[in-house]
Amino acid sequence: MVSKAKDPVMMNIARPKCLKTLSIITSCLFAAMAMFAADLSMAADEPLSSGGEPVVRRLLPDQYRNIVADVFGSDIEIGGRFEPDMRKEGLLAVGASKISVTGSGLAQYDAIARGVAEQAVDKRHRDLLMPCKPASLSEFDEVCARTALGRAGLHLYRRPLTDEELDLRVNAAFEATEILGDFYQGFALSLGGMLSSPQFLFRTERPEPDPDHPGHYRLDAYSKAERLSFFLWNTSPDTELLEAAASGQLHTEKGLLEQANRLLASSRVEDGVRAFFEDMLHFDRFATFSKDAAIYPKFTTDVTEASGEQTLRTIVDVLLTENGDYRDLFTTPKTFMNPLMGSVYGVPVPKITANGAPDPWVPYTYSENDPRAAGILMHASFTALHSHPGRTSPTLRGKAIREILMCQHVPDPPGEVEFTVVQDTDNPVYKTARSRLQAHATEPMCTGCHKITDPMGLAMENFDAAAGFRTTENGEVIDTSGSLDGREFANAVELGQVIADHPATTDCLVNRVYAYAAGRAPAKGEEVWMKYLKDTFIEKGHRFPDLMRTIVTSAAFYRVAESQSQEANAVMGDSAESLN
Repeated sequence: MVSKAKDPVMMNIARPKCLKTLSIITSCLFAAMAMFAADLSMAADEPLSSGGEPVVRRLLPDQYRNIVADVFGSDIEIGGRFEPDMRKEGLLAVGASKISVTGSGLAQYDAIARGVAEQAVDKRHRDLLMPCKPASLSEFDEVCARTALGRAGLHLYRRPLTDEELDLRVNAAFEATEILGDFYQGFALSLGGMLSSPQFLFRTERPEPDPDHPGHYRLDAYSKAERLSFFLWNTSPDTELLEAAASGQLHTEKGLLEQANRLLASSRVEDGVRAFFEDMLHFDRFATFSKDAAIYPKFTTDVTEASGEQTLRTIVDVLLTENGDYRDLFTTPKTFMNPLMGSVYGVPVPKITANGAPDPWVPYTYSENDPRAAGILMHASFTALHSHPGRTSPTLRGKAIREILMCQHVPDPPGEVEFTVVQDTDNPVYKTARSRLQAHATEPMCTGCHKITDPMGLAMENFDAAAGFRTTENGEVIDTSGSLDGREFANAVELGQVIADHPATTDCLVNRVYAYAAGRAPAKGEEVWMKYLKDTFIEKGHRFPDLMRTIVTSAAFYRVAESQSQEANAVMGDSAESLN
């Protein structure tokens, strides 16, 4: 084995990615936070929690890509189709624990795995993967194969391989080498099998008795490492975190605190923040999203991609770079623009930076009285995403605010509802969306739902279905006034402030963040602890990094409910075996 300092795979995993928006200020900020927190112990007033069930969840596509880049190289190409994801509790991260892999999906994963493995052993990448060289290129070298497969397996399975698992992979490599007469090709076939195995494709949490609390259960050390790394970095644990799990340090208060602070101090935490908000804000819908080209010819697929990027850059800037209040996302006049988005919003954007280097994204601040200075909800990633292809929808926009940002369910419309009036944007009598909705909502079956959605959506009617700004519709001035749960507003800017001030907005975020990290909704036995999380979030100024740190350094985050732990390992084992 090569030394730790020279291990290329370990070096690659520990190396931060070249992130798109994170400035030096961010790295300094988190380093300072970690140094300040390093001498602090976990909160002494943290309430007890009985925990919830451990989960088995399928890797999400971006997590698959991140692991491949970390272990084999960032230039590895991944071709093929991933199995469809499913959203539960508002999150794909929770839906991942409710889905398996179909027969056709397994064939796709196998094809993807073979392609990755072949690239991993080519002349450009094999030195990164292999800690040794075979004695002969045409013959099997068991010592080298066993060493390399064991080390790769540690990072792919997020735990050491069992003796049986390693023997299986070594034997597969031996048989393939005997047939093909090529050590690396034989190794690649065995590695491909590892990449398409349930042990890699599924994150399996394993409970164990808690020796510090007899009769109670906790996640084992490697499961802890997985929760930490996927939540904070959206990828598998790096070498140092796996070593902390192997040594038992993660089961100590000091060791857990050190690793949590290290991960939070890394620039890679931006990956975790981006992944969470992409999930929470339903940005996966951009993959199948389009506008009527005859009505909105400027809204191309490039604009669609840029829309999400604009919002993510704004989120990272407010929450990480500035360490700002989460609620500022709904009121900030600051954002980022590139020439493409500038053309959508009708604002001038320079095509190069001051030093002449190409940089399509630049910071942009709306003027104080600009009606578009209303935070991320006025971005195309919200106004265009929650509209129809050819027209706006105050109902869809209001429903998105209720469900995505406030965790409040809005019932689906009855099947027999008539939408003709709402859809007729050329109606000579009902010229605006407000008047059309008022005519539509006179039907008794429609009134209740429209009352809780439409006022917020109507406040955004200055933004058309492609996020362009307007003040009139069909020659009639647009009325953007309304109220949300008793708080009145005159326009989108005031609506943003009302949403920021609403207690459901911050409560919802805490619920979403915890569900995202745990892979499930909070359990009944965690109600007191969830209240503690929400209270602590408020006390610390609604700072998102502080919320993340409070979660990952809490013993409650890793506790397993006793009633769930007895059968968990057997059930998880059966689930994995069903895919073999």
